[in-house]
Amino acid sequence: MSRVVRDVAEVASPCISVCVIDAPTGLCAGCYRTLDEIAGWIGLSASERETLLVELVRRRAQHGGAIASRCLDGAHPEAPDAQR
Repeated sequence: MSRVVRDVAEVASPCISVCVIDAPTGLCAGCYRTLDEIAGWIGLSASERETLLVELVRRRAQHGGAIASRCLDGAHPEAPDAQR
């Protein structure tokens, strides 16, 4: 089933307030966006936002385990799940 988005506000930001950039990938450990994507979110159309959300699912599948491991290993000490 396809959903038609009529308004940019209907496409919520993927931010989960875990704002830590993973150095090896350049992706946020919380939402998997790059800094440019985070900064540019406000200017994206609903269609562009939905396209990016699909890409973020792919990135999480590809990089999520490694990013989470680095957070747990303390590589990102500011991440909430990092062990100190």
